[in-house]
Amino acid sequence: MKKKVVILGGSGIGMIAASIIDKKQDAEVIGFLNDSLPASALVGKYKKIEVVGNTDDLEQFLKREEVYVFVAYVGLLNEKKTYEKIMSLNIPKNRLYNVIDSTAVIPYEYCNVGSGILMAPYVQLSPDVSISDNCIMLANSFVGHDSFLDRFAHLATNSVVGANVHVGKGVHVGSNATIKEKINIGDYAVIGAGAVVVNDVPENSIVAGNPAKVLRMK
Repeated sequence: MKKKVVILGGSGIGMIAASIIDKKQDAEVIGFLNDSLPASALVGKYKKIEVVGNTDDLEQFLKREEVYVFVAYVGLLNEKKTYEKIMSLNIPKNRLYNVIDSTAVIPYEYCNVGSGILMAPYVQLSPDVSISDNCIMLANSFVGHDSFLDRFAHLATNSVVGANVHVGKGVHVGSNATIKEKINIGDYAVIGAGAVVVNDVPENSIVAGNPAKVLRMK
């Protein structure tokens, strides 16, 4: 029996996840749970996916044993609020669905991969990496050896996390950003697109530039 996946979200990350799941033989998307769009609304410019409810309906879906959940929320400037919302849903770990493209490079016996994660095409993990639940890694992102991504960390396209880096929960790393080895990124920080991070990043800060500097605190 195919797994039925309900995606919490909509356009953007939600559609990326749906496009990867569509290529799998063991799962299919049954729709979005979205708090902004009405039930029966359609998401997508080309392939259309139906909104089948909102987060209040999640409990009903989880009563069906074949249904799994992928959380496609990205907080950007509201990372802590988004993180707390995800936690409040109390989704059982064993019902979180991993959306992993077939081209992702994962040395499974050499690293720890959590639940409910997304790895888009050509993501690459090095040995001794730990990826926590609900992390999102977009196309061509890379994580160096002995690094750790806490829950709901989000790596945008072509971002590079060096070796021995700690990425806090709810952190967003922008496209083409590079984080030097042995750096600590505080919880809910935002790393701007193209930033080169050579120093530790404070919690709740926004950094950008080369070398990256704190623009402001959130």
